[in-house]
Amino acid sequence: MSRTVAIATLGCKTNQFESAAMEERLNAVGFTVVPFAAGASLVIVNSCTVTAATDSQSRNLIRKARRLNPDCRVVVTGCYAQVDPQALRDIPGVAVVLGNAEKRNFLDFLEEAGEGTRVAVSDISAETEAVPLPLTAFAERSRAFVQIQNGCNAFCSYCIIPYARGRSRSVRADEVVEQIRSLTARGYTEVVLTGIHIGGYGLDLAPATTLLELVERIEGETELARLRLGSLEPTEIPDSLIERIADSAILCPHFHIPLQAGDDAVLQRMNRHYDTRFFRDLVTTIHRRLPEAAIGLDLITGFPGESDDEFAHTLQLIEELPVSHLHVFPFSRRPGTPAAAMAGQVHGAIVKERAARLRELGERKHRAFAQSFIGRTLEVVVERGAGRGACRGLTRNYLNVLFPGNARLAGRRLPVTVDAWRDGALHGTLA
Repeated sequence: MSRTVAIATLGCKTNQFESAAMEERLNAVGFTVVPFAAGASLVIVNSCTVTAATDSQSRNLIRKARRLNPDCRVVVTGCYAQVDPQALRDIPGVAVVLGNAEKRNFLDFLEEAGEGTRVAVSDISAETEAVPLPLTAFAERSRAFVQIQNGCNAFCSYCIIPYARGRSRSVRADEVVEQIRSLTARGYTEVVLTGIHIGGYGLDLAPATTLLELVERIEGETELARLRLGSLEPTEIPDSLIERIADSAILCPHFHIPLQAGDDAVLQRMNRHYDTRFFRDLVTTIHRRLPEAAIGLDLITGFPGESDDEFAHTLQLIEELPVSHLHVFPFSRRPGTPAAAMAGQVHGAIVKERAARLRELGERKHRAFAQSFIGRTLEVVVERGAGRGACRGLTRNYLNVLFPGNARLAGRRLPVTVDAWRDGALHGTLA
């Protein structure tokens, strides 16, 4: 029997981390990982359910896998499998549906034969510990990701994730430090700390700890060269963490912060626990202390009831803030969330137009931020070849720089002098 497997991953960095861990374990038991289009004998769809559109993408991937290989077995896991396993069980060709907690034992389900579809989805809200899948390497990546936390307690009105991932649960600091030591020994120079809600790290542990204390341990107890933080809620970025990043030799000056809306009334409807004045003061504080830091924002546009004036407030706030890039998400009704049933659903054409305006603003902000470094020499971690004799490197403040080089440079930290901005990217030469 063929032992080929393809993994299709939708959604967040946590899903990407877990897919990489599953791939490593599949390789260890004799599977050959192939591209999705190759028509593998086993296909794993690691699903996302953040919007109704991502549910549809998961279903389409299942059907496509069966078209490519009618005899393949399809295993569906991830957040869509967690919140609506019955919908997936009824799709022809699905052999197994696994919840998020079952990912850690997914190999146990692959060899089980039998008629019909096996569904193994436990109550994620009952999970009290974070048990990340072990992972020692990242294929075709020069940066490593370490999952330090899972779940979320926020219950924003548009979000299904607390129901798909459970309550916030933290990985013990000793385990995080040991994993980073292992990755550093394998040659990784940058690690990204990931999770669903990493700003809440450690509050569930006994004794309780914080993200700041974890970061201090990593800096003091490992030989890691660069440490990058994943997305942080605005209410979970204390001055002490900003100061630590400013003074640190390894922490990257890069903040990924979900603003979601620049209007106080919209933020209230979203069940976000801050206002625009608080957010403005936070970004101003970061920029004052770290003027060259990358500050990227998540934004949802077209939230129910969003008026022209409310959207204008978001545009104005972003115009005035010293941010470097935007991640823009058109609102999509997610069944099971309060926002899906709210009055004042915004017409799709208006949502699309507003998203386009925000993305144009984000591109303008990013271009200005990037161009401010022309003529400077910056340290990059070489990520991969960019084709035609070029490499791509990532700076500490989250700028990609293209420069002449080859694949043998991947993973190295190198100084690159930034020469120009063209075709939407920075270009430079090895210093």
